[in-house]
Amino acid sequence: MFDRLISFLQQLPGATADETDADRDDPRMAATALLIHLMDADGVRLDAERAKLSEALNRAYGLTGRDRDAFIARAEKVERESVDLYAFTSVLKRNLDEQARIEFIGIMWEMVFADGELSELEDNIVWRVAELIGVERRDRIAMRQRADPQKSVDQADND
Repeated sequence: MFDRLISFLQQLPGATADETDADRDDPRMAATALLIHLMDADGVRLDAERAKLSEALNRAYGLTGRDRDAFIARAEKVERESVDLYAFTSVLKRNLDEQARIEFIGIMWEMVFADGELSELEDNIVWRVAELIGVERRDRIAMRQRADPQKSVDQADND
């Protein structure tokens, strides 16, 4: 997951990581805010999840120390202030091609399964994000199975 996350973040277009005025329209900020939202969905943010996100931002954008912490803090603020997922998904849909959107759903599934458990809320968030960014059901299911290979095809999706 880690290398895929870094590769994905590096390919995102957008303003430089320290431009606060462009945060809401920056696909890097949108992706980070969605990942933060997903990490917090089950009510438990593991230190390992935050560490992975921090390291990914470091490797993808060269953000370290205060700069990285400031970027994450801005993403957390943007996420807290949003009223729905559309604020972020619309940015990703406008800026990413179909394959990059599918890849993002794969990264979200990997984040979900990072703790070895799947909550219904996490499942629902990935489903809603996939719908909003135009990722087909079959692609969402394929990404889920890739992230959790023990899932059978019959159990892959309940919607």
